[in-house]
Amino acid sequence: MSTVKIGNKEVGKGNPAYIIGEIGINHNGDVENAIKLIDKAKEAGMDAVKFQKRTPEICVPEEQKSIPRETPWGIMTYFDYKKRIEFEEEEYKIIDDHCEKIGLDWFASAWDVPSVEFLSNFDMVAHKAASACLTDDKLLAAMRASGKPIILSTGMSTLDQIKHAVSVLGKDNLLIAHSTSAYPCENGELNLTMINTLEKMYPEIPIGYSGHDKGIQTTVAAVVLGATHIERHITLGRTMWGTDHAASLEPKGMNILVRDIRICEEAIGDGVKKVYESEIPIMKKLRNN
Repeated sequence: MSTVKIGNKEVGKGNPAYIIGEIGINHNGDVENAIKLIDKAKEAGMDAVKFQKRTPEICVPEEQKSIPRETPWGIMTYFDYKKRIEFEEEEYKIIDDHCEKIGLDWFASAWDVPSVEFLSNFDMVAHKAASACLTDDKLLAAMRASGKPIILSTGMSTLDQIKHAVSVLGKDNLLIAHSTSAYPCENGELNLTMINTLEKMYPEIPIGYSGHDKGIQTTVAAVVLGATHIERHITLGRTMWGTDHAASLEPKGMNILVRDIRICEEAIGDGVKKVYESEIPIMKKLRNN
């Protein structure tokens, strides 16, 4: 299996899992919340944070634009709400500068072609194709044209749809993330062995896991099964207002996740049976011959 370089790190078999904190829209439209989450991800030992970038005029369906929604800023239309929480150039400049200052990678999921063009103004380390966008050939082609590494999430998709998306993106500089698009996801629907199925389908592509798990153990299990990159939603508090907070990790959970992944990576080993130096005194003590 080949590796893909994201920032200054090689992602693929034989390397530590590349761990991404998905901030998404959990900043609730407040760049100060975003900075706090970036700092918490760095403190936990994550490798990157990820945001979402949309052009609401394109991404919000016409029939939903005028639907009223209760928000922390009062009742507003769904379209106005999506505009309210969207970061623009000023906020992303603050994010870009802060991540560079503390040495943390960042990138975003663009949900439309103009958002890909917008993000090209920043030195992101990668693009992320969200599961919802896997069938959008124009968007995938725009990401490919950027020349940056692309992580493709595969939630709510068939194998044929995944194969088609890979044909559009090409296999060079591509990473794939197994995912189930339920928030949060029941354990019985995580289907972690799909990681191995995708490895067999694409031995030349690093396969990872984008999880919406209820806990931490199953994400660690994904690494044990071979996931080379991990993504989990993160939040300052699971009870905060917003749709993704309940399926996200709080700062304590971020710390535990990274700690346990690194412990398991050390314990996995190489599969070659050997007698360790630490075993020799025990062998001499307990064996008769």
